[in-house]
Amino acid sequence: MRIDEFNKAVKEQLLTCENLLLNKGHEYAPDAVEINEVDRLAHFKKAAAITGTTQKAALFGMLAKHIVSVSDMCTDGKKYKRDRWIEKITDSINYLLILRAVVEEEAKDNG
Repeated sequence: MRIDEFNKAVKEQLLTCENLLLNKGHEYAPDAVEINEVDRLAHFKKAAAITGTTQKAALFGMLAKHIVSVSDMCTDGKKYKRDRWIEKITDSINYLLILRAVVEEEAKDNG
């Protein structure tokens, strides 16, 4: 793959991730706007409470489902459409980006 093709794929992927995260933000926190106190990470905090674990552990459990799916796609010998790959890759990246937000929030709370 040429460098320009690689760079294009990376830029498209990052844009796809950003668009999905912003749209999901409205789905998971419909009243959220930049100036109010609606918590964009509320669902992960609820998942942690339900499972009796930390927010990071609950999020990792959700990420693991996506990683297993990607692993299966990589190793089962089947052919998958490009759109399916992009969906699974995007989901995996986005959970890591959400983990980044969790880490940032914890760092802020812990000084």
